[in-house]
Amino acid sequence: MNQSKFLRLIGVILLLIAIPELPYGYYTFLRIAITILSVYMIFVAMGSNKVGWGWIFGGIAILFNPLFPVYLTKEIWVVIDIVVGLIFIISIFAIKLPLKD
Repeated sequence: MNQSKFLRLIGVILLLIAIPELPYGYYTFLRIAITILSVYMIFVAMGSNKVGWGWIFGGIAILFNPLFPVYLTKEIWVVIDIVVGLIFIISIFAIKLPLKD
């Protein structure tokens, strides 16, 4: 398993952990981790000529950014966490890194 796939699986796990009520500090950590992972995935997607995926990960990075947080209810964040987790899982199969010579 390459590094990109492993990091996306870690992102999925972090998002699933966020579903039950947890201390606020975890959600701050989650915002930082998912934003960093999404920005990394923008570069991976662009390197694989998957511009649409780059835009999707850009939207995720904006939604989860810790500097200008988006405040929503817990119920809405649960749905977002599940959808973003599914996006990360689908991207594992949709974005193939080019082989290096």
